[in-house]
Amino acid sequence: MSLFCYEFFAGGGLARLGLGRDWNCLMANDVSEKKAAAYAANFGDGPLLVRDIRTLSPEDLPGRAHLAWASFPCQDLSLAGRGQGLQGERSSTFWPFWELMRALQDQGREVPVAVIENVAGAITSNGGEDFRAILTAMSRAGYRFGPMVLDGRWFTPQSRPRLFIAATTAPADGLASDGPLPHCHPESLRRARAGLPAEVRRNWIWWSLPEPPRRTTNLADILKDADATAWDPPEKTRRLVELMAPGHRLNVKRALEESRATGRIVAGTLYKRTRKGPDGRSVQRAEVRFDGVCGCLRTPAGGSSRQTLVAAVDGELRSRLLTPRETARLMGAPDGYLLPKRANESYQLMGDGVVVPLVAWLERQLLRPLVERAQERAS
Repeated sequence: MSLFCYEFFAGGGLARLGLGRDWNCLMANDVSEKKAAAYAANFGDGPLLVRDIRTLSPEDLPGRAHLAWASFPCQDLSLAGRGQGLQGERSSTFWPFWELMRALQDQGREVPVAVIENVAGAITSNGGEDFRAILTAMSRAGYRFGPMVLDGRWFTPQSRPRLFIAATTAPADGLASDGPLPHCHPESLRRARAGLPAEVRRNWIWWSLPEPPRRTTNLADILKDADATAWDPPEKTRRLVELMAPGHRLNVKRALEESRATGRIVAGTLYKRTRKGPDGRSVQRAEVRFDGVCGCLRTPAGGSSRQTLVAAVDGELRSRLLTPRETARLMGAPDGYLLPKRANESYQLMGDGVVVPLVAWLERQLLRPLVERAQERAS
């Protein structure tokens, strides 16, 4: 079966990597020239349009696609952003994307499956109005939709919960459950559904997805790039420990003990936070986790974006920034994936991306079956 897709807000093409080689990309679009350069380096520039989505017309979308993927910008919806919601400069780009979907319907080129991906905060941003607006637009276009919160940590050692809305005009027989599932339909989605108008709520689908596979890697498994000279000077690492509250220092002590006892690297990650001290004043704190999973990768422009790697190595605590290649591994990109030469551009590319094996899992479990049903109906 030949499969065709459009990839909006394509970034470095991680969604395309996840969809796999069976999918032929008819058009990819991103406004960022730097991200587009990474996309072209890995996939070629044949289907790539480096333009603001607001300037695209249906004529820029060749052929007939089975799937449209849109990871529209999250800055106005995330906790690290300004909270402007779908009216914000970047997150408002959802609307020209959906106008293109409607225009393709008018031309008889309806895309039967559309996937929206964004931060989980999109469920509650602007008092839930943004989420309701997205679902209402889908409902009015004749799509049924199933929102899910899926976490990248199921597949890579990175905590990365994201909202996915899989919308379709295809039959959903055998792909829907009778109600929410605990691993992908959190309470925030259940509350949001209850607040929808009845005519929109009727188009809601609880997608029936299996529980994700057990992840077999942890953070230490991706540490292959930095040699001994790349670690911070010991005094910088000691300063980080001095910024820790007692509970986090205890975490460090336990990691060092485990490293000495086993001879293995015990890896964790650290963020600097501003917290209230006992006297009520704001103080800077270093907060560390050693659960084998790093915090969510963010872009260099995001709030609290600098995530520091800390590791107990041979009974000594070391620290440094994650390397660009390590961030790519945390997104599930293969080591053959070509990264930008500048580290900050790589951090931006990965911080804005989707976890590759999560997309591959969603493609197998839901997206391909939906496309097959759409083709059966059309034949």
